[in-house]
Amino acid sequence: MPVKTPTLEGLGRIASRFGLSVTQDDLRSYQGLMGGMLASYNRLDQLPEPTLAVKYPRDAGYRPAPAENPLGAWYWRTHITGASSGPLAGKTLAIKDNVCVAGVPMMNGSSVLEGYVPRGDATIVTRILDAGGTILGKAVCESLTTTTVTTGGSSSGSGALVAAGAVDMAIGGDQGGSIRIPSCWCGIYGLKPTYGLVPYTGIFPIELTLDHTGPMARTVADVALLLEVIAGPDGLDPRQRADQQGDAYTRALTGHARELRLGIVEEGFGWPGASEADVDAAVREAAHAFERLGATVTSLSLPLHRHGVDIWTAIGIEGATMLMVQGNSMGTNWKGHYATDLLDVYARGRLTRADDLSETVKVVMLLGQYMQEHYHGRYYAKGQNLGWLLTQAYDVALQACDVLVMPTLPMKATMLPAPEASREETVARAFEMTVNTMPTDVTGHPALNVPCAVSGGLPVGMMLIGRRGEEATVLRAAHAFEQQVFAAPPVATAAAPG
Repeated sequence: MPVKTPTLEGLGRIASRFGLSVTQDDLRSYQGLMGGMLASYNRLDQLPEPTLAVKYPRDAGYRPAPAENPLGAWYWRTHITGASSGPLAGKTLAIKDNVCVAGVPMMNGSSVLEGYVPRGDATIVTRILDAGGTILGKAVCESLTTTTVTTGGSSSGSGALVAAGAVDMAIGGDQGGSIRIPSCWCGIYGLKPTYGLVPYTGIFPIELTLDHTGPMARTVADVALLLEVIAGPDGLDPRQRADQQGDAYTRALTGHARELRLGIVEEGFGWPGASEADVDAAVREAAHAFERLGATVTSLSLPLHRHGVDIWTAIGIEGATMLMVQGNSMGTNWKGHYATDLLDVYARGRLTRADDLSETVKVVMLLGQYMQEHYHGRYYAKGQNLGWLLTQAYDVALQACDVLVMPTLPMKATMLPAPEASREETVARAFEMTVNTMPTDVTGHPALNVPCAVSGGLPVGMMLIGRRGEEATVLRAAHAFEQQVFAAPPVATAAAPG
């Protein structure tokens, strides 16, 4: 269908929005000047565009019935077999439903995407299949990956399926903690890699400078193995640097932590109104357990960490509004692969089914648009500038230490809000636990949830943070802890997402 020439009335509305003073003659003049430009738009429709590869056959799969989905953690079941051999041969995986898997429906937890079926596989999907992995389906996630429930979100389904043993590994996404939150509350390992290490190509974005995707598994070894497979540049994601290569992470798993230097970040504990005493105590005890493994453990202060949530808020609220809402999930001004089929379906759904968006998404887009209209992006810009200071503060702390330690989440798993819960309670549940996870999404440092205790029958997670690009050190420390201190079984009773 050819691009339509704008009407004079339509151009008048746009001119008014931009504060232009125009006459009808002006509008007719501008309309005429646009003719040649619109011809270029129409010629674009005659040119085939590149799509992401689809290398392995599969059928469309099916939506599982409740009897086959007791945890409610599967969105869609399928069975895609990769290469006959490789590092993931014999391993089963769940893919978070914000990741494109060709021919398999994708909703990203929101009815505004209902009916969307990707044409190509995300880069990480191709890499998993090339490595011999078997994909068993898509794991549920909350609406546009922005809300949180009992297992923690938004990668709730991924966490539940791994913890329950339904799959060996899963892919999660992390913009404010959404790999580490469900990993913590499900008692499994989940790694937010260094920013840009794992390509985000073919994954529904939230904010280009906060987007991370990474591995979740029941053991450190499986986290390291999956990271080896999916890490490294693909040439299609501007979040990545060309020299940002992966590593042989499994070789770092020596089982010991001798000569490692750990720093307990005091500002990660004692959050007013959020931290629970048993969680703080368990993480401190776990950190000091490294001394028995030959590591040195000291305490340090990182004052700007307490403002990481504020810096994240300015970036996340306005950035998500401009990319996910105004930009219809793709936005502009970046070089990489644009999933135009996803953009088309999402834009139509967003405009016709806005009331179906979650309360968290609604408050984010209303506030983000308000801040743009009234403060013109000033606070987004200041947030990004302060993000550099926060990054430098972490870098300085990591000169004196190899790994930083704090609670992944300040509290144990919370109860699901009741169906009749107020909007205020629902939104509060979505953000209250993110105070320690949000900062490293801004700074881009690798951060791993490590199960370290069980209190009141619920898992407690310790977060290990390393230098950018040094996932191997973080994984080595976690593996030593897992092998010699605490290797709790998955807590499937905590894995019941809504």
